[in-house]
Amino acid sequence: TPLSVMPMVFGPVAPSGATRPNTDPSRVIALARKSGWVHSTATHHRASTLRTTPSRPSGVTTADSGCTPWFVPADSTTDTPAVGVDSRRISAGAARAPRPSLRPRRGRSAARFFPRPPPLTALLPAGPWNALSPPPLLVVARPAPPYKAAPAETLELCTGILLNGASEPLTDELRRNVLAENDALANEGLRVIGVATRPLDFDSGFSVENTERDLIFLGLVGMMDPPRPEVPQAMELCRRAGIRAIMITGDYGLTAIAIARKIGLAQTKNPRVVTGHELNEIDEDGLSRILKEEVIFARVTPEHKMRIVSSLKQSGEVVAVTGDGVNDAPALKKADIGVAMGMRGSDVAKEAAAMILTDDNFASIVSAIEEGRAVYSNIKKFVTYIFASNIPEIVPFIVFVLFKIPLPLTVMQILAVDLGTDLVPALGLGTEPPEPGTMDQPPRPRNKRLLDLPLLLRAYCFLGPIEAVASMAGFFFIYFEHGWRPGMEMANAGPVYVAATTMSLAGIVTSQIGNVFACRTEREAVFRAGLFANKLVLWGIATELAIIMVLIYTPALQKVFGLAPFAFKEWAFLLVFAPLLLLMEETRKRIARRSV
Repeated sequence: TPLSVMPMVFGPVAPSGATRPNTDPSRVIALARKSGWVHSTATHHRASTLRTTPSRPSGVTTADSGCTPWFVPADSTTDTPAVGVDSRRISAGAARAPRPSLRPRRGRSAARFFPRPPPLTALLPAGPWNALSPPPLLVVARPAPPYKAAPAETLELCTGILLNGASEPLTDELRRNVLAENDALANEGLRVIGVATRPLDFDSGFSVENTERDLIFLGLVGMMDPPRPEVPQAMELCRRAGIRAIMITGDYGLTAIAIARKIGLAQTKNPRVVTGHELNEIDEDGLSRILKEEVIFARVTPEHKMRIVSSLKQSGEVVAVTGDGVNDAPALKKADIGVAMGMRGSDVAKEAAAMILTDDNFASIVSAIEEGRAVYSNIKKFVTYIFASNIPEIVPFIVFVLFKIPLPLTVMQILAVDLGTDLVPALGLGTEPPEPGTMDQPPRPRNKRLLDLPLLLRAYCFLGPIEAVASMAGFFFIYFEHGWRPGMEMANAGPVYVAATTMSLAGIVTSQIGNVFACRTEREAVFRAGLFANKLVLWGIATELAIIMVLIYTPALQKVFGLAPFAFKEWAFLLVFAPLLLLMEETRKRIARRSV
């Protein structure tokens, strides 16, 4: 119906003290069907009473009753439950009404029951009536007045205003006063609605034309929907991360500005507010220029939201839209990432969205962005760590070919690195938390490659060569210990050669310890992130050391991989390269941070 009344029709009631209505219920049902209220044949008739006052200035009799609507068990021959009213609190003279039971009686089906709402308002047409001449109908309305809408739109339908309990003409001065009060409430961040009412002529049926006119303005209702306390901090993180948030709302413009200031969305003193009516007059080029400024869109429709999202995408922006209602579904579908509210969002919005926010919290979106950046960064760290070990694996073959020396690393030893010692530390890098400064970086371009030039240069031209030096230094260290000097021929078999290749393999493993610490951050110092914060990385280091120890000191595996045990002096020589590589990488990061 045009008015906000409950979809229930009650028969005419008798004055207080009477126990039965005096009008045929069939007349009530017939009139209800004529007005479009009743579409089923299921009916239920119940006597009720009402304490009334014969005269009111507005011509309408009202009484704050304690009416509680409830569904009664339907007849077993129909699926539609009938409607009744609990009249225990209407009048002291009314008979006590039984409580509705959830257990179906024999021959009846169980009906759904709804929570009891606050006391309702009963409206009776004015005029002389008694038990022999009852009024035509009784309508029980919700606690709010029958008509409610935006204050400006409500005033346009009003010709009177309720002052001191009486209806007075609504003058232009009173209209201005009402609108000024509306602006004052909106400036406090309240959502304001105007409420009005009018007597209804039920014989003429219900339509927009004969109901939404000549209303009596009752007042304004301000509702506070306070933002969550964590939202301002989330907005600050968005700003630092280069993420721009735009408010698109159906609320009043002043309310939108007040909320935007509370959450830190509005940075300028007087942000521009564009309403839906103004947006209709703006062409696409004008909208594109407006979107480059700080702007708030108010009183918009679903079509306007779609147009704004389309304009942003045409400008090359990656657009994420949040929404919970059916009217948000088109924009959610159009956006690159549609985010629907999981707790209070409609099913239509959830189906249109690409992601559902389970806690309906904007701060969770910002946390997800930070986590997404961390995942992307961890993939790059993983790849850098693996690629860096390829250089010390290939350099021995290059030196073998160019300088005619014994092969410093065998194929089986390369497999021991790739399939054994490198696995767990690399997995530890995949669990790295977001490093400090993650949300201080601008969004990466959509076309940026994962394997970009800086990553390859870092792995192949900096970290990898350092590991290659460590590996070859260990190889020549064994020959030097056994009397070899530059210019002399190097043995390509025997115990010395096996020990030298073992040192070459161990050199890669120990330098990878420094490499895994170096790869934990891309720009920030690893000491700022916490050198021992990632427990899985520490377990990975312990695992690769254990693996290399087992390979070197287990006789059966020594033969398979061509290894030989060596003393503490050789280990001390190799372990120098782990902190050396880390210090060199930290120096490079510091220079890179200063150059930006």
